[in-house]
Amino acid sequence: MTDHALAVVRAGALTTVQDLGRPGHAHLGVPRSGALDGPAADLVNRLTGNPPGAAVLETTVNGCAVRPRSTVTMAVAGAPCRVTVDGRPVAWGAPVRVPAGALLDVGPAMSGLRSYMGVSGGIAVEPVLGSRSTDLLSGLGPPPLTDGTVLPLGRPAGVHARVDVAPQPAPPAELVLRVTLGPRDGWFTQTAVRTFVSRPYRVSPASNRIGLRTEGAALERARPGELPSEGMVLGAVQVPPDGRPVVFLADHPTTGGYPVIAVVRAADLPAAAQAVPGTPVRFVAVSRR
Repeated sequence: MTDHALAVVRAGALTTVQDLGRPGHAHLGVPRSGALDGPAADLVNRLTGNPPGAAVLETTVNGCAVRPRSTVTMAVAGAPCRVTVDGRPVAWGAPVRVPAGALLDVGPAMSGLRSYMGVSGGIAVEPVLGSRSTDLLSGLGPPPLTDGTVLPLGRPAGVHARVDVAPQPAPPAELVLRVTLGPRDGWFTQTAVRTFVSRPYRVSPASNRIGLRTEGAALERARPGELPSEGMVLGAVQVPPDGRPVVFLADHPTTGGYPVIAVVRAADLPAAAQAVPGTPVRFVAVSRR
């Protein structure tokens, strides 16, 4: 085992390896996957001098703790949290030099849900279909981390500019999702469509990397039955039989038979990664197919 590696001491509730994902394989039934909060993942790579798309760690709710086997530069961004090295507080959202054998601990999110840990050289697990991302739906990529997992690291490229610190948006107090109505908004009553774009919803605790589930007014169908399975895209707002909208995120299925009332703009999806259960959600119609 090379000494250029990262040992997981505390895996946390759900910590996965993520990069830019696997676009272009939907015809094989493979979701895109990748970091839910892409801007945060991009930031920790810039802070550690990595090229865009290097694999990082995505933590959920209560962080994780790791011990590098060689001296590395690390950075934590995304959900604000306490970061320590061998028990001493260090900067969040900035590069930190971590000596070999030291313990870097990412604490629970103080707001938001998901923190991102970048390390110089990137996480160098074996890629699958061109990506190192963990996909919870298909099972592709490395499994979620467990205590004792050892992750190989790449060699720092040394040619990418490193930044010292960068501003980051705060996790949303209210999640505003701009949507394009359709393609199946005609499957719902006009009252239901008005409800969808005018009434507040809340983030459900049942949300995960596959989809952000909502709680609130049920949307009434204008027609019975189900669609034949059709392709699903990132940000599709599918409405299952209970009538509560579900926003498809990175690990979403590539096909589905429930009608899609709208599609969320891609630029609004990173905020969904940080919306804790109970966060108010508003869907705002900006165009129609």
